Amino acid sequence: MTQPIEIGRLLRAGTTGFIAGCRVNQLSAPSFGALVRAPLTDGYQIYGLIHDIHIDDDGLVKQLVTAENGSEEVMKDNRERRIVPVEMSVLAVGYEQDGKIHHLLPPRPPLSLDAIYACDEKDIIRFTGRFGYFRHILNCKDAPVGEAIAAHILQAGRARGADGARWIEAATQEVITLLRDDYPTLMSVLGALADIS
Repeated sequence: MTQPIEIGRLLRAGTTGFIAGCRVNQLSAPSFGALVRAPLTDGYQIYGLIHDIHIDDDGLVKQLVTAENGSEEVMKDNRERRIVPVEMSVLAVGYEQDGKIHHLLPPRPPLSLDAIYACDEKDIIRFTGRFGYFRHILNCKDAPVGEAIAAHILQAGRARGADGARWIEAATQEVITLLRDDYPTLMSVLGALADIS
């Protein structure tokens, strides 16, 4: 059994999503469109989709950017040793309680400093067995919907190995069905999905 990969800690949360922070040297694990989970207590955990990753600046970064001939060592030191968190915005797409997956908004959000983990292939396959959670992604006003769902579908398809192409085709058909009355969003999503083929 593989060890879960902690990608950050919760900064703030609500029912529809949360913000997690991590150090710059943890940045290799989380990616845009990735499925993550926040295990809480009593067999309850929340699943979410990363829809934004950003790094805020600070006074030192502004000085380094404007400095002439900044050394590579100073740049490396700033990236690896400074405590400037990378923030990830996560859209809540469902939860698990007592071993059962629900594609509904969670009954309660995670708490500050709860650990956030990257979902492994087994978690991804379990959570994406049905497409009910797509409605949360497609209705998110704060995310580039087409890019987010395309990145997620690619990740979930890869997790399935040889069966991935079939799952991607079924997921694309579900997206078309859900967006049949929203032509502009459908075209945006299909344009992004065309790039994952």
